Amino acid sequence: MALFSILLALTLISQTGAFDLGQSTRCVPIPHQLIVCHDVGYSEMRLPNLLGHSSLEGEVIPRSEDWRSLLQTGCHPQAQAFLCSLIAPVCLDTFIQPCRSLCVAVRDSCAPVLACHGHSWPEALDCNRFPAQEDMCLTPLPKHIGSFPKDFPQPACQSCPPVEEMPSLKTVMDALCLDDFAVKAKLFRHRLPSADPELEVEGKVEFIERGPLLPYSTTQLLQQWLLLNLRCAHAMVRPGRAQLYLLTGRARADGTVSITHLFPWLKKDMHIITAARKWKQHKC
Repeated sequence: MALFSILLALTLISQTGAFDLGQSTRCVPIPHQLIVCHDVGYSEMRLPNLLGHSSLEGEVIPRSEDWRSLLQTGCHPQAQAFLCSLIAPVCLDTFIQPCRSLCVAVRDSCAPVLACHGHSWPEALDCNRFPAQEDMCLTPLPKHIGSFPKDFPQPACQSCPPVEEMPSLKTVMDALCLDDFAVKAKLFRHRLPSADPELEVEGKVEFIERGPLLPYSTTQLLQQWLLLNLRCAHAMVRPGRAQLYLLTGRARADGTVSITHLFPWLKKDMHIITAARKWKQHKC
């Protein structure tokens, strides 16, 4: 499944002017197929929604799929609440729009993810069209809730590092010497679309060189890197398969981390196994 199809930009931009709060609406149950809006705290939604979609099967469900992979990146803790307030607005006496401040917060965090895949923030979600007052709209959480410390590593949007099969021992040792961290991780790619992310880190991550990584967050960090750099990830793992890798990378000045080397960890490749075993005693 593509992370963000061209349909995302085209369908949402075409909805400019669709926010008619005076239109006649009806309440319907949130369908099971509307995966992105499960567990939002309510069970009924209004149709037409705030994007002007009036058909669940023809518009709401298929167009919502364009957002699923964005939400799976975890680009903002309230991205789901923001998007579902538009896709599946809660069935109350009046529409509850997202506040402009919430839109700005989600946009500023998630627009770089869209940009990494060649898309701009949709014009139909121009934050200026949402109310500025915060008493009759969905407000952002306080900044300290759902946020990470400034030194918490984040994945970088980057060009794809090469997948280096059967490297020499020197190649692996040079990568370990030049880079800031190295981990052994198994990456799995689902064959069919599901509620889970298409690519996942399976099992525990083993540190060869921890560097700036945090033990309790590295699995999530790698998971986010895969979803952010999905084009690279697709070249790394086939659908329905799992692949063990030695990944090395560097910390950037802006607090992000990038992957610089990808070595498939094959049982027959003794050079990678030897490098991992000798690394702690090696002098660069």
